[in-house]
Formats: sequence, structure tokens, C-alpha cells
Amino acid sequence: MGDGAGLGISLIVLTIAGDQFIIALARVASALRIRPTVVGAVLGGLGTSFPELVVSGIASIRGSSQLAVGNLVGSIVANVCLALAVAALISPLRTDSRTVRREAAISVAGVLLFAVALPGGISVGKGVALFAALGVAVAALFRNVRGADARDELGIEVRQFFGAHGSNLRGETGRAVVALVLMLGGAELLVRSATGLAARLGLAQEFVGLTVVAIGTSAPLIAISVQAARRKDHDLVVGAVLGGNLFIALGGGAIVGLLGRTATSAVGVRPIVLMSLVVVAAWAFMARGNQLTRWEATALVLAYAATLPFAPR
Repeated sequence: MGDGAGLGISLIVLTIAGDQFIIALARVASALRIRPTVVGAVLGGLGTSFPELVVSGIASIRGSSQLAVGNLVGSIVANVCLALAVAALISPLRTDSRTVRREAAISVAGVLLFAVALPGGISVGKGVALFAALGVAVAALFRNVRGADARDELGIEVRQFFGAHGSNLRGETGRAVVALVLMLGGAELLVRSATGLAARLGLAQEFVGLTVVAIGTSAPLIAISVQAARRKDHDLVVGAVLGGNLFIALGGGAIVGLLGRTATSAVGVRPIVLMSLVVVAAWAFMARGNQLTRWEATALVLAYAATLPFAPR
């Protein structure tokens, strides 16, 4: 199998498996009677970030640290400029959930901490620090969720979107396990194909990670966001993007630092700046009236399209 074909197949597998994993995880949580706000604020973020975490973990173990970090940075940018912005183009996003609004500050802080850790590469020490920060962030999320009542919009939308199928615990658990196995296989094929293609075309692994791999691993979240936006589940969209970015930044950064063979996983300054700017811009947009308009979403998409050609090659 050629590298191009392997890349295409792996992206399809990751997209389908990632989408099914998110749905199964939410329904398993429902069967275990975990509060919907916990699913939306914590488990949803973990589920939507799982493709990125798996791909970056395998890439780090294989010594492709620039691909690993490029995937993390590119995925955070894609989550904001594609998943969040495209959803807002379909239906301008308005957040009514206090849980989501409080989560925004935690998510943005996590991404900015990740940005600070990136210059010079992510060493084991930085990986440990990011892992500790993730623990603090998750604790803050749980504390935030405990303060939410049953009428919180995020919990209502989680119940509406994922339905009442979570009662079949065995079936949904099996579905989650199968999806996870497929993600592992797809991630291994993706890393192998992406590194091979980068070498053959003379492209930097960082560029491939920032572009093709990042869009591929973000595809399940983009699909979920589009579906949720069409159903007017705005808080679910925003919560999934915020939670996903938090786990990608702190969890993914910790994985690269702890599993990577060296600390030479630095990416260029421009992608780091772009990542920081888009997450802060999206937060600023939504802080004004708790909504993301079509004009603001268009600005995020155009920023992505304008800066992508200048990614280090």
C-alpha cells in the first residue's frame, strides 16, 4: 500500500471510529447515570480529543515528535477555525450554559500554558508539568459542574443529542472498545503513512502534522459540531470544542513529553502564535453577548485559510 492510499484510509478510519467512540462514551456514561453536564464538560472533551491523543502518542513513541506536536497545535486551530466556526456559519452560536462559560477560561488558560511550553520542545519535565496542570484543570471542571443545576443548558442538550440509548451498557461498551481498537490501528497507519509521505515529498513532518493529520484527527469533532449546530445544540458545540482543546493541549503535551525520545519537538513560532490568537479571539468574540456570529466565524475561517500556506515546510 502506498503512503498516499494509507493516509487516506487511515483518515477515514479515524473519522468514523472517532465519531462512534464519542457517541458510545456518552451513552455509556448515560447508562452509568453520570450527570449530563459531566458528560458535556469532561467526558465529551476527552472523547473528542482521543484521536489526537492516540496519534500524537504513537508518533512520539516512533520518534516522530514534530509530527506529534504539529498534530496537537494544528488540531486546536482546526477545532476553533473549522469545527466551531463552521458550526457558527450554519447557526450562530449562543451559549446559555453557565458551565460552558466558566469552562472557556479554563480551556483558554490550558492552551496558552501549552503554547508557553512549546518553544525549545517538550521535555520530560514540561510533560510532567502539563500533566499536573491537566489534573488541576479537570478538578476545576468537576467543581464547575457540581455548581450546575438540572436546568443547565449543556446537560439538556447532551440528553437531546445523544438520546436515551445509553441503557444498553454492554452494547455501547463494546462499541466504544471496537472504536478504540480501530482508532489505534488507524493512528498507527496514519503516522507511518504521514512520515513516509513527508520524506518522499520533502515536506517537514511539522507541516504534515499541522495540516493533513490535524484536520483528519479533528474530523470527528467537526462532524459532531455540524450535526449539533443543525439541531441548535449550541452549548454542546462550544463545550465539546473547549473540552477537546483543553485535553489536546495539556493531555497531548504531557504525552509527547513523557513518551517522546527527545525534547526536539519544537514547532515554528507562527503556528504557536496562530493557535494562541484564535483561541483568545474565539473567547473574546463569545464573551461579548455570549455568542459567535457568522461574521466572526467567517473571520476565523479566513484566518485559517490565510495562514495555512505559510506553515513551515
